[in-house]
Amino acid sequence: SARTYSCPLEIVDRTCTIMCRCASPVLVSECLGTGGSVTMRVREAACSTCTRIAVPKMKSLFPRIKVTCQAVIMKLRRNITVTNDCVVFLNPKNIPAARDGMHLGFAWGPGDILVFDTVYKAAGQCGTTRSGSSLIHVVRKDEDIYSPILRKLFNESHHIFVGLQTIREDLPSKNKKPQFVSISKSYRSVIRACMEELQQVSILLAIELIWNLCEVLFIDAVPAGSLLLHLLDWVRLHKADVDEKAREVLQSESPVEHHGYWDVVVSYVLQGRLEEARQMLAKQAAQQYADKNMYKLMDNLLSKMPVYNPGSIHTLTEFDVKWRHWHEEVDRCLQDKSFASNVHLELICKILVGDEDTLLEHKELLSTWYHFLVTRLLFAHPTIKPTELHYYAQSCMAMFLDSRSAPETLDSILLAAFDFDIHQVIKDCSIALNNWWFVAHLTDLLDHCKLLQSHNLHFGSNLREFLLLEYASGLFNHHSLWQLAVDYFDHCPEFGRVYLELHIERVPLDTERKALKVLRICEQRQMPEQVRSICKIMAKRALRNNRLGSALSWSIRAKDAAFATLISERFLQDYCTRGTFSDLDLIDNLGPAMLLSDRLTFLVKYHEFHKLYGEKCFTEAAKLLLSLITAKIAPRSFWMTLLTDALPLLEQKEVSQTHPHLSLGLCDITQAFALLDDLTVICVFWSFQEEDIELTKVELLRLALARNLAKAIVKEGTVDA
Repeated sequence: SARTYSCPLEIVDRTCTIMCRCASPVLVSECLGTGGSVTMRVREAACSTCTRIAVPKMKSLFPRIKVTCQAVIMKLRRNITVTNDCVVFLNPKNIPAARDGMHLGFAWGPGDILVFDTVYKAAGQCGTTRSGSSLIHVVRKDEDIYSPILRKLFNESHHIFVGLQTIREDLPSKNKKPQFVSISKSYRSVIRACMEELQQVSILLAIELIWNLCEVLFIDAVPAGSLLLHLLDWVRLHKADVDEKAREVLQSESPVEHHGYWDVVVSYVLQGRLEEARQMLAKQAAQQYADKNMYKLMDNLLSKMPVYNPGSIHTLTEFDVKWRHWHEEVDRCLQDKSFASNVHLELICKILVGDEDTLLEHKELLSTWYHFLVTRLLFAHPTIKPTELHYYAQSCMAMFLDSRSAPETLDSILLAAFDFDIHQVIKDCSIALNNWWFVAHLTDLLDHCKLLQSHNLHFGSNLREFLLLEYASGLFNHHSLWQLAVDYFDHCPEFGRVYLELHIERVPLDTERKALKVLRICEQRQMPEQVRSICKIMAKRALRNNRLGSALSWSIRAKDAAFATLISERFLQDYCTRGTFSDLDLIDNLGPAMLLSDRLTFLVKYHEFHKLYGEKCFTEAAKLLLSLITAKIAPRSFWMTLLTDALPLLEQKEVSQTHPHLSLGLCDITQAFALLDDLTVICVFWSFQEEDIELTKVELLRLALARNLAKAIVKEGTVDA
């Protein structure tokens, strides 16, 4: 899919530098439009920092890869074909600007590709060929995360994933296996819940089909005997139309005369649901008095068919002997033509004996080659061993499918599973499916089952982590699902933290609430650089909106002394303009945070002075004001305000009589005069700027200080005497 953004853009260079996972530039790309399609060529390059090959050969494990130390090209849904020479053909219908002969530049992003027109001079061409468009096209690689139903799948499976990571590694394998099987079933239940809400269920149905088979073969790893029972359950679960047909037949006025009656009976037999088949045949037997003995014989054969019970005292060998005796009995009935007068019962007898031609004649009831496989095993090889599955699977697929048509992707994936080739299953699913959800979660579960330990990638981390990183990177492009991706990164020990640091900085901080979420994630994972970056961004945004309290709070969290100083000066400027402070609650409760900068300390103490003065605590107010004057931590522009605030304390009779110790000492007055002299120089300059009011204030301050100087001299002389 493509979105178009209009912006003034002129690109002269066709090159695009890609960042390696170690934050080093490694890759240069070019894009050329030819023959109705856009050809992207990616040259191989090695990262100078981590010495990994940034672009491996396309014969490596995954053709659908992203440009990182581990990968090359990401497949944009079904619009890209990857070939061995690292060329990608992109369907031009998805990019309005793409047309024959046009040169397009592109830049890879974490989830999108930016495609744009370039100004390119071809070899041997005079002048410059300019494109007529100045648009940037955003080509999205994965639309599934924007589906409301699939978002439910992502959210629900996230909880299962986190629970899986809590299983203790030191537990014995036999104790962990039931937990892994339970988790696998939980994943499948989530898939099925989403299928019920989606109208287009084909993809989810295929995903659940593959997962269920992997659960039987890899996770549960059932032995011979039990294997067939699990495969029967697998087929029955994914061939549910038989029950719908049965309901339709049974709800009719005369079920035995319904046109679908025998199809239902045969379908039950093909699925090994012999008890249901017997119940349906009993309805027919009740009306066919002439063939009563024939139906009784068939019912006897169906009821006597041995079914392996893993919990019984009988061994697999004993079951095999018992089954062979039953099979010989069915074969004798067929040879004796016991059902020759009833074509339907004879058909069932041929199925029971495992006649392949009869089974292939009913492809419409089997519908798939793997249903044919399980039915064939049920009536011919019930004690099949896991190692023999691939041979039968290949032969059944060859017999069932048209030899002129190639197997579909789903067939190849299932065949690889029957061959116990886990990595081929993961590879084929990665290519065929639209997103990384399935392969990431299945690989994670298989890795916990210790089934992927023998396979290592030639680049980057192991297979599990690689797929989890790709899946989580896609989630980070969504406005709400990015929070799920954090947990996936947390459980990728090698590259997870690096990925999280890179992606968390790109989360749009649309609101303060979202910023606090991101900040909490960074603080919990001890990511100081990202914490400072987020706080600085929010502080600057608040300052631009003139929200000084919020800006100060964010700058304190960022521990940014320079920015805290700037905001403190803005507070003081507002005070000079309006005569009051804003955000008093914040200033009152800063505590030790006020020590971040001198200006912030001054702001808090100066506000405290006004608070004391308003409460008529003149002793404390005078001491605090005196310390602020003598410490010289106030900005120069605020000196006049400080001295002006001292005037009431210098001239007020009540203060001097009630609190005589508040009179300034000789040393303090000397410092105040020095401060006043500096202000006089400044005011002389201001006087040329027609600011005579300030000079008047200076004269009043000088007079008040002179009076206090006289009092101080007399007081100190009296004490000395």
